[in-house]
Amino acid sequence: MREFDTDAAVQRAMELFWRQGFEATSVRDLVDATGVGRGSLYAAFGSKEGLYEAALRRYVERTTRDMLERDAPAREVIRDFLLTLVDEAVTDGSRRGCLVTNAVVERLPHSGMTGRIVRDSLDGLRESVLAVLRRAADRRELPEEADLDALADFVVTTVQGLRVMGKVSPDRRVLTGVVDTAVRVLG
Repeated sequence: MREFDTDAAVQRAMELFWRQGFEATSVRDLVDATGVGRGSLYAAFGSKEGLYEAALRRYVERTTRDMLERDAPAREVIRDFLLTLVDEAVTDGSRRGCLVTNAVVERLPHSGMTGRIVRDSLDGLRESVLAVLRRAADRRELPEEADLDALADFVVTTVQGLRVMGKVSPDRRVLTGVVDTAVRVLG
């Protein structure tokens, strides 16, 4: 029987991995951050990577795409969603960015499980964007010949680009220009 709160340990580990990355986080750091002994962490998660994967899953669960479910014109919904990412980048003084994007840069192709978690997360985002675009097509907000699959892929790629560029140079003017261009591409 575990003598620690697994959810709290995963939450603290998530914050630490998000702040420092996988490689820069030692098991000692995890022990200190979670307050859970090394043996107990290994018994619960199997390895540092197992704890990282649990933390990454937690991050994916807590990031929602509720804004994409609004019943409004597609360009407005997508623009507002992308501007939220710009706001996050500009106001995050630590420049920790998005844990999913960080996982792509740091852990792929070395970790198959991390790859699956990231792929599932991005597939979920793509499906949410595609639902917005389908509603827009049904309402004739998009050109009839619009390739919804390609547009969904474009929006997901724009999201990831904003995440990376937001870490490199969180300049609201530049990032908002990217958002405005992306919305124009929607047609």
